Amino acid sequence: MNTSDTAIITTRLIDIPRERVFGAFSDPLQLAKWWGPEGFTNTFEKFEFRPGGGWKFVMHGPNGADYPNESEFLEIVEPEKIVFDHLRPMHHYHMVMTFADEGGNTRLTWNMTFQDQAESEKLRDFILKANEQNFDRLEAHLARFN
Repeated sequence: MNTSDTAIITTRLIDIPRERVFGAFSDPLQLAKWWGPEGFTNTFEKFEFRPGGGWKFVMHGPNGADYPNESEFLEIVEPEKIVFDHLRPMHHYHMVMTFADEGGNTRLTWNMTFQDQAESEKLRDFILKANEQNFDRLEAHLARFN
């Protein structure tokens, strides 16, 4: 399997230092406010931000539907990288989030690798759009404190 066939990569340069961008993910109170596409809210049941720790939450869609999610953190290098496996319920993928310092700004990259090419291709357009909305929400969240 070639990971380039199964990976969906989204990146954005954010005009905020990487420690603050990283903190918006590592702090569950902040993360719950911006995680997910436009119109979604979150209820976190568990957020153990450490290798081997669990992340269990429900995303509430703008249509009233609930989407339970469960992940496991594999690697955390503050403020550079977060790696987790999204385990359930619908799509299993491996996420590598990198936070690169670019002159005081942050190059945020999400690399989502799926188990097979068919699943990756089926979800690609939806995920690229949803990730851009997620980045928009993150930037709006961070701008409130600038």
